[in-house]
Amino acid sequence: MANDYCTPLDITQIEQNFADLHPAMSTPEALQEANRCLYCYDAPCMHACPTHIDVPGFIKRIASGNVTGAAKLIFDANPIGASCARVCPVEVLCEGACVEKTLVKKPIEIGRLQRYATDHTLSNGKQLFEKGESNGKSVGIIGSGPAGLSCATYLARLGYDVTVYEKRAMAGGLDTYGMAEYKMSQTVSLSEVEQVEKLGVKFVLNTEIGEEQAGSLRSEHDAIFLATGLGTTNRLGIPGEELDGVVDALAFIEQVKTRNWKSVPLGKNIVVLGAGNTAVDAVTQAKRLGAEKVTLVYRRTEKDAPAYDYEMELARKDGIEFRWLTTPIEILGDDRVSGMRVSDADGNVSDIDCDQVIKAIGQTKMSRFYNDVIGIETDEKGRVKVNERMQTSDAKVFAGGDCVNGGAEAVDASQMGKHAAMGIHEMLTGEAIEFAGAIVRDPPKAPVDPNPH
Repeated sequence: MANDYCTPLDITQIEQNFADLHPAMSTPEALQEANRCLYCYDAPCMHACPTHIDVPGFIKRIASGNVTGAAKLIFDANPIGASCARVCPVEVLCEGACVEKTLVKKPIEIGRLQRYATDHTLSNGKQLFEKGESNGKSVGIIGSGPAGLSCATYLARLGYDVTVYEKRAMAGGLDTYGMAEYKMSQTVSLSEVEQVEKLGVKFVLNTEIGEEQAGSLRSEHDAIFLATGLGTTNRLGIPGEELDGVVDALAFIEQVKTRNWKSVPLGKNIVVLGAGNTAVDAVTQAKRLGAEKVTLVYRRTEKDAPAYDYEMELARKDGIEFRWLTTPIEILGDDRVSGMRVSDADGNVSDIDCDQVIKAIGQTKMSRFYNDVIGIETDEKGRVKVNERMQTSDAKVFAGGDCVNGGAEAVDASQMGKHAAMGIHEMLTGEAIEFAGAIVRDPPKAPVDPNPH
């Protein structure tokens, strides 16, 4: 986009706009909230968490002043517990299942309590787990997002020599590059990466795996875990898509996360295409940066929008305009965006004035990479096929995260990484082992279509 930016808000105002959505608890607040918990024996919150964190257990430790013990319980079940404390949709997971919601109309603030415990540990630089005694075996992990970090953590604790290959300059995947800044800063994700490094895991950054490198990895490692996520943003397939001013939502969010506010290309009148959680992150951040008008355009009804209800409510509070049952048919402009031509459910055509278009319409699957480079099977939608141990059609290759489920939450990817570590260990040693939170060997969650547009 050309260097024409919307008149920026005062930096102090922008910083306020991007303050934590759910701020950290003070110690008195955490103790008061922890003492509201009923510590249920068969806790529904624990079962609602995909990594099955012992929620009553860690809350009880907070209540007794054992914050480090609380953090250990959390990280034992979920190596990215600090990130998930901020970005998990707790309203529909642990807090949504809390029995206190039925007794006093308000669930325990599990997410903020989890943040309280994990932040305490990370800020003090405490190392909760140690690398296991070397077993002489090596595992290569492609991708350093939630699934990759989780798998690396558990394998290192079992004594494996683990190397993580990451194409970006920093590790952490979408937790580092793709989460809205008012939900989580990069420092949190990078602190969790540092914890994994302390277990002896080696990170090879700025390294993209191609056919030649894939062959080398097979010879260097006893097993490979794929945590590659999804591919590039889907194309609209309409005229004007190449105009200056058309950007991908994840690329936009990545620029926001630099916190170099004035350098973010920002139109005055912005259209965001899509209605998933990433689209909401894009519209809210654009408005909070100072865009005069931001419109969310979606070709289906509001009821069909895949974003969570609380995310949509956040957009409403930020003054976002919505155009439902509206399909883009052309992006207007000569060299750069000047508008968007759309049609409604009745086929009526109209133009929307805008100077920037942000695409949040889902990501492609990397089936060619999996089929031709790695040599494993994918399903009809391009997702990697795995069994209950996260093992692919190649016995030496395992996979987890978005490349398997098609796009879900970070906490789901973390659990897949855990199960993959268990599967790799059993494949290489014959020993079946279960980590905290592996209550049963759950098969992968039913695939989610991230492109319902």
